[in-house]
Amino acid sequence: MTGPQPFSLGAGAEAKRHAPATARNRDAILAILQDALPTSGLVLEIASGTGEHIVDFAGHFPALTWQPSDYDRLGLASIAAWSAEAGHPNLRQPVQLDASADDWPIDQADAILCINMVHISPWAATQGLMAGAGRIVPPGGLLYLYGPYLRDGVDTAPSNLAFDANLKAQNPDWGLRDLGAVADLAANHGLHLEQVIDMPANNLSLIFRRR
Repeated sequence: MTGPQPFSLGAGAEAKRHAPATARNRDAILAILQDALPTSGLVLEIASGTGEHIVDFAGHFPALTWQPSDYDRLGLASIAAWSAEAGHPNLRQPVQLDASADDWPIDQADAILCINMVHISPWAATQGLMAGAGRIVPPGGLLYLYGPYLRDGVDTAPSNLAFDANLKAQNPDWGLRDLGAVADLAANHGLHLEQVIDMPANNLSLIFRRR
């Protein structure tokens, strides 16, 4: 990838996608971010999807600059459309970013968010996410992950087991990841798992800090 590939914020409303889960989880995630995010700086969201999360967060944290990204071009168009409608001055144009790539179009961020990507992508995307976060986040900087995980010694909810089976049926490279494996991978890139927070609907918030 040669550099940022911004998409016009003039995208029409027909490009907007909607993820029903966003309305269900954004307030719970927001409550975590209010304590975890820095007071100023740049927040990069990896795999912004429809764009609904980052548009909402940008409105709640006007002192932060928000950078959406996604690999999928239709996702980028949706992010652009939601962003144009919101009109937040602290929300940048989305850039195309492949989490698994060795080089990202963003070379510095004070915090990184990644919501519901790890289980709906190949393991290489999580490997790239940790490598990239270790590369561009400063010491003390945040990597925030949200989603379902498998945990040693903790019974997995039947709904999560069914979800895992469904994901693997769609793509054998997808599926719920073991929290210990994710934490070990993060540690290899200088990221310490500071906190694991139980969330509604059998999801977790993971707070990593750059050493």
